[in-house]
Amino acid sequence: MVVSVLEEMRIRSLGVIDDAVVELSPGFTAVTGETGAGKTMVVTSLGLLLGGRADAGLVRIGAKGATVEGRVVVPPDAPAAVRAEEAGAELDDGALLISRTVSAEGRSRAYVGGRGVPVGLLGELADDLVAVHGQTDQQGLLKPARQREALDRYAGDAVAVPLAKYDAAYRRLRAESAELDEITTRARERAQEADLLRFGLNEVSGVEPRPGEDTELAAEAERLGHAEALTAAANAAHAALAGNPEDPEGVDATMLVSGAQRALDAVRSHDSALAGLSDRLTEVGILLADVGQELAAYADGIDADPLRLAAVEERRAALGQLTRKYGADIDAVLVWAEEGSLRLSELEGDDSRIDELTAERDALVGELTELGAALTDARREAAERFASAVTAELAELAMPHARVTVEIRPLSEFGPTGVDEVELYLAPHPGAQARPIAKGASGGELSRVMLAVEVVFAGSDPVPTYLFDEVDAGVGGKAAVEVGRRLAKLAKSAQVVVVTHLPQVAAFADRQLLVEKTNDGSVTRSGVTVLQGEARVRELSRMLAGQEDSDTARAHAEELLAAARVDAAS
Repeated sequence: MVVSVLEEMRIRSLGVIDDAVVELSPGFTAVTGETGAGKTMVVTSLGLLLGGRADAGLVRIGAKGATVEGRVVVPPDAPAAVRAEEAGAELDDGALLISRTVSAEGRSRAYVGGRGVPVGLLGELADDLVAVHGQTDQQGLLKPARQREALDRYAGDAVAVPLAKYDAAYRRLRAESAELDEITTRARERAQEADLLRFGLNEVSGVEPRPGEDTELAAEAERLGHAEALTAAANAAHAALAGNPEDPEGVDATMLVSGAQRALDAVRSHDSALAGLSDRLTEVGILLADVGQELAAYADGIDADPLRLAAVEERRAALGQLTRKYGADIDAVLVWAEEGSLRLSELEGDDSRIDELTAERDALVGELTELGAALTDARREAAERFASAVTAELAELAMPHARVTVEIRPLSEFGPTGVDEVELYLAPHPGAQARPIAKGASGGELSRVMLAVEVVFAGSDPVPTYLFDEVDAGVGGKAAVEVGRRLAKLAKSAQVVVVTHLPQVAAFADRQLLVEKTNDGSVTRSGVTVLQGEARVRELSRMLAGQEDSDTARAHAEELLAAARVDAAS
């Protein structure tokens, strides 16, 4: 039962496609066309809808931007629908509308259910909607690392759970080994750093600075250095306010204010305004008396002591030595000293830290050994099932005697994904020695192995839609018929979209789309047409013989369609 279906895509100004609607079958859709017509634009468009990288080079020349819109029918409880609704999207009559725009400058925007979303969300939805397999994936699967990923994906939780535990332990081992190496290989540098810190901390502790002491001493030095001038100024101000005892005839501010207050006080009962001013003069007189007393005390308190000034300057010089080396002021020096003490404790504890890290590393090595062994056992068990399943699929792809095996070899050291190297081997016929698929498989055999792997994945980790981009490369004749037949079988449980150049594959499709190029002499465009009846026979004839009107090719095309209908009915 197909739980989600990609109904259609609309493509505007993308590559050679000006404006095209791609209507897809819920079963098996084949996309065909002459070389260079733009078939890959269908794959590229779907890739953009799935969160693929946007490129200004995809935009049709002369256009302001390209747009791809897709309509995916999804049940409301499907993971993709739930995730889209969490992002604020809404279903449109049971369908999820996805849109992606790319400007001519390369800027990209994504929309789901009418709401702007991060492009990354499209990738999240894609995991639950579509599996894409193209020629790049086919070449990638030649690498042992990708083959291990394929085996782990097939094994599911049986490998994923121990792999997660192994990964966590491996990360800890790397971190602790890196710290241990850093301590041991940089022992001389760390010892030198410790010596410098020790010298600096001793220098600071020898001076014993107090917080803010440099500021306090600077102020005191300023007073001591100008003691005579400060005393003279205070005495002159005091005389002006309170008078000079040696000059009884002199006039001072206190006397004048007192006389003014007495003059107003004599008539204050006649006018409240003058009474208020008289009170204020009384307050001024009190204030002048207080200031005069403080000035006298200040003048008496200043001690022009050259010995004290010398001591202050000597202390400031000692503090200055610290601020030149360890901080902008004494407060910063004290912060440096505190941090330096912590760092020195760390450096002086290297020996004990080395012992501690060595013990932890040894324990992690033991743990990783056990986890790696469990991971290997899980992979070996899955490898047997995986190899049997792929071999069975190859039997349905015109390789009845082929045998696939999975070899698991131990690595010489711990790796990020375990202690195993995984490689697929293929023996294409009886008596043939099994060889790595990267070396022993022809192009056609490799295409069928890749297809078999994808079909096996479809059974163990299904998604609603599968897109195959020319996975039938290098295949022909009877093998191509079997590839078409197997894809049609897969389409009974999932939606299948295939970009193909093989008529034997296209004939098995429920719907065939033709990507056709037109040229008006100045502009080249490609459009997408649904082929039915006579039009489909003509396209299959072209694919078979390069001649749409060849009677022989037409007869062969009709024969392929008839055989496909019989297969579909059985």
